[in-house]
Amino acid sequence: IKGAKENNLKNIDLEIPRNKLVVLTGLSGSGKTSLAFDTIFAEGQRRYMESLSSYARQFLGQMQKPDVEYIENLSPAIAIDQKTTSKNPRSTVGTVTEIYDYLRLLYASIGKPYCVHCGTEINSFSIDQIIEKIYKLPENSKIMVLAPVVRGRKGEYVKLLENLRKSGFVRVIVDDITYMLDEKIEIDKNKKHNIYVVIDRLVLREDIKSRLTESIENALHLADDLVVIKTEDKEILFSARNSCSECGFSFGEITPRLFSFNNPTGACPACTGLGSTMKIDENLVLPDKNLSLDNGAIHAFGWGDGNISAMYLKALAKHYKFSLSTPVKDLSPEIVNLILYGSEEKMDISYDTPNFSGSYKGRFEGVIPTLYRRYKETSSEYSKAEIEKLMVIEKCSVCKGKRLSAQALSVKIEDKNIWDISNLNITNLYNWIEQLKLTKKEEKISKQIIKEIKARLKFLMDVGLEYLTLSRSSGTLSGGEAQRIRLATQIGSGLTGVLYILDEPSIGLHPRDTKKLLKTLKNLRDMGNTVIVVEHDEETIKNADYVVDIGPKAGVHGGKVVAVGTPEEVSKNINSITGDYLSGRKEIKIPKIRREISDRKLKLYGCRQNNLKNINVEIPLNVMTVVTGISGSGKSSLVNEILYPVLSNRLNHSRIKTGEYKSIDGAEYLDKVVVIDQSPIGRTPRSNPATYTNVFTAIRELFASTLEAKAKGYTAGRFSFNVKGGRCETCSGDGLLKIEMHFLPDVYVTCDDCGGKRYNKETLEVFYKGKNINDVLEMTVEEALKFFENLPQIKNKIQSLYDVGLGYIKLGQPATTLSGGEAQRVKLATELAKRPTGKTIYILDEPTTGLHTYDVEKLLGILNKLVDKGNTVVLIEHNTDIIKSADYIIDLGPEGGDKGGEIVAVGTPEEVAKNNRSFTGKVLKEILNI
Repeated sequence: IKGAKENNLKNIDLEIPRNKLVVLTGLSGSGKTSLAFDTIFAEGQRRYMESLSSYARQFLGQMQKPDVEYIENLSPAIAIDQKTTSKNPRSTVGTVTEIYDYLRLLYASIGKPYCVHCGTEINSFSIDQIIEKIYKLPENSKIMVLAPVVRGRKGEYVKLLENLRKSGFVRVIVDDITYMLDEKIEIDKNKKHNIYVVIDRLVLREDIKSRLTESIENALHLADDLVVIKTEDKEILFSARNSCSECGFSFGEITPRLFSFNNPTGACPACTGLGSTMKIDENLVLPDKNLSLDNGAIHAFGWGDGNISAMYLKALAKHYKFSLSTPVKDLSPEIVNLILYGSEEKMDISYDTPNFSGSYKGRFEGVIPTLYRRYKETSSEYSKAEIEKLMVIEKCSVCKGKRLSAQALSVKIEDKNIWDISNLNITNLYNWIEQLKLTKKEEKISKQIIKEIKARLKFLMDVGLEYLTLSRSSGTLSGGEAQRIRLATQIGSGLTGVLYILDEPSIGLHPRDTKKLLKTLKNLRDMGNTVIVVEHDEETIKNADYVVDIGPKAGVHGGKVVAVGTPEEVSKNINSITGDYLSGRKEIKIPKIRREISDRKLKLYGCRQNNLKNINVEIPLNVMTVVTGISGSGKSSLVNEILYPVLSNRLNHSRIKTGEYKSIDGAEYLDKVVVIDQSPIGRTPRSNPATYTNVFTAIRELFASTLEAKAKGYTAGRFSFNVKGGRCETCSGDGLLKIEMHFLPDVYVTCDDCGGKRYNKETLEVFYKGKNINDVLEMTVEEALKFFENLPQIKNKIQSLYDVGLGYIKLGQPATTLSGGEAQRVKLATELAKRPTGKTIYILDEPTTGLHTYDVEKLLGILNKLVDKGNTVVLIEHNTDIIKSADYIIDLGPEGGDKGGEIVAVGTPEEVAKNNRSFTGKVLKEILNI
């Protein structure tokens, strides 16, 4: 690589060995991602695009060349990052890995269909098989061959009966009555009928076999499938295709698409294959039962103090004799039901407006049906969004969340349908396939399919994802899980000579499972590929063939190659901060004193969400608690799906769906809950650290107070790029224009009119201390801190950004360019800038993602500041430096998935280290030297 200058890279030259496991490391914001993704991968992708025909390129769009002089010996590049998780509800682990496609093929090939009504196994018979079964009946049995031409349908069938008579048939059975075709047949067109053509009456003898075969062939020709053989005491149904011999249910052709929930053939008709439906929740429509109807009890879009809603409610109250001023809790269930779901009875409805008055007879539709109707009819996205706030996602009542039609679910292999095995975790699914007992024919048919399924399952197990199920929605996966799934898929593709670039694949992995991941990366290398990993994990760095340390610091203070070589060589380099931590010259010290655990605790009882095994959990207040455990052990289920929603609904008056639990104690000690996750601070370039922390409001007011602005009559709104007036209208204040790349991610290019400055020329002519509003947005946090040092209102908010280690980012840096870790620290800074109450609980999900050990030390300092002010901090974390620094640990496990969901150990790090059952304890034992 020669002359790489992308983002903060300082014109670097670098040689990276091919076919090796290479780790790019350095402080957060030092330029690792700029080198790996924005330079190496971007150039690899651009060259691939240029290799395509001009016809193909017109659909894909043009790619800009990264800011680098040249890159030699570059292989085709594949990036496996953490931003590729599909939020599409139709995407699952099974579909993403393509394992589900192979399972569909397996079920279509060797699956056995069963009747959806009576559960009888459905078989198809050839004529020879039917004859053979008939001849197993007692000799001289009297049999009658019937061809059902109509089964359970209404009608007169005049034309059908006439055609049968012309064909030479003599008699039919209509329901239970036998008719000759030349006599009058009584058919009630309003009743359901069964009509059979009588082919022959035969006494079963060997000498009439050929005649019997001919009769059955005729019967099949008439009935198109089922044939009935009637003896003296029973009826036997035979099918030439897939039909039930007991109740006649006809089964269509079994093809792979029958098992796809993304295809109308196989999807559940009620939920169209989503497995869930949106339902308006009564409790969200009437959230406070202490309020009365005339005091705003109905909390629903369009049900305010408007004349129309009031008119209907008055009419309803008058007709059913109840008072609108009665609290909802004191109304009878029947009346509440009428309010929510309406009445069929017509009522006197009076209206009185400035222009019209009068009355008419009408029905009250009900609050919930009205909302449903509006939701379906409206074209307003705002209206839909408001109604969706009242909705909850529920399992589909028809398929019970299984996504597939009854027909698809009735095809089984060894008593399991495709949903049953999609719901097994990866390990159990692998074992089930391994132990399948197949006939020689089935084995021959499925050999290649099973081989592919097993290989892909093995790859998932190798990257530590054995706890996942194929039915798991890909939108619920963490960034690390999604990345490892893509990694497993790439190994399965068996490519060689490829350059793989990975972004922190160890995220979300317990230290126990990192070894599995490393083995996988080495396998990828050994197949003849070059593997470049952006990583901070010490064990991954130590296992690399070659390490490139970028730095020395972050942002403008980074972008240089500090050290290269083997892990040993880098650890000896005294200029490398990474080397300092690798060699032990620097380390995050174990706290000398742990905070005392008081009697004040949050107590959650009966937690049963996902794989949690009805556990009771105690979380001490006013300390730092780390929830840890093997990947998939239930940490997110406990913290993100139960603890946060429960507290948010109670303290922040939210309306978030809560996971399954029984009760909570101790919430009275808290006044609010703050979740600080790694989701973006905004989805567009318009959102940035200055707007998110709200410091930009004070900066705009400052510019509006200048003499130039006052002379021109500019208000603070003039300096906002979110409203018309002062912004550049070509890019609507984004500074960038979005170019849709069709088959590739969208690309943003600088706006030509404003040159990326967001504002029009007039706005940029207003200066404060020699800087215009764009110059301020282009400042790094570090520069802005000095620039606004005499303005406490602005300085304090910027200081909090600096304190969380973001001194290198620009105030106006687009949200789309911030990493998950940076976004999380912007949120943390926003909270730090607020006045503390000492009764807040902060919840963080893996805050060390994207952080170098140097930055983890800073993060710990911030978290300890929050706790020292009397607040409570709860973290989900695998980072050993955070775990060893905690006051209290809750370790879940012992394994992931079905084998997890239990509390394995609780207590201080020293106490957990002594617990032999805990994998976290084993890691702590080494760190604490116990």
